Amino acid sequence: MLRTPTYSNMCIEPAEKTFDSRLEMLKRVLIADDNVYVRYVVRTFLHDQAEIEVCGEAVDGVDAIEKTRQLKPDLVLLDLSMPSLNGAEVALILKNTTPDVRIIMFTMYSSKISPSLTSALGVDAVLSKPDGMGHLVESINTVCDMSNN
Repeated sequence: MLRTPTYSNMCIEPAEKTFDSRLEMLKRVLIADDNVYVRYVVRTFLHDQAEIEVCGEAVDGVDAIEKTRQLKPDLVLLDLSMPSLNGAEVALILKNTTPDVRIIMFTMYSSKISPSLTSALGVDAVLSKPDGMGHLVESINTVCDMSNN
């Protein structure tokens, strides 16, 4: 913990303000998937990662857009097949309304998503659910680090 001086109105001496540098390094992730079990597994898996904070969950496409606006995550882990709006529609809307947010399409249908479609949607990465848990943290770190360069 670093201590930075702040000045209080009540005294001339600097007041101590605690500052945890790890908080600035956290990658805030919103999980958007209509399957409660998938959200639970991903949330539980990411909970043990020191550099990642799950800031919220969305149950469908409309909820994903609303929660992204409210919670301002660094990254949205977005399922392709969801009710209300599918992941492709959500990705297009998010890239137009919140262009700084990073998106990983986390889907069972990753083989059907071409690089040109990924680019057109503004998706930063596509990760297959069956293979993805082993690469999830690495993908989140890589995609979030792209935005810091």
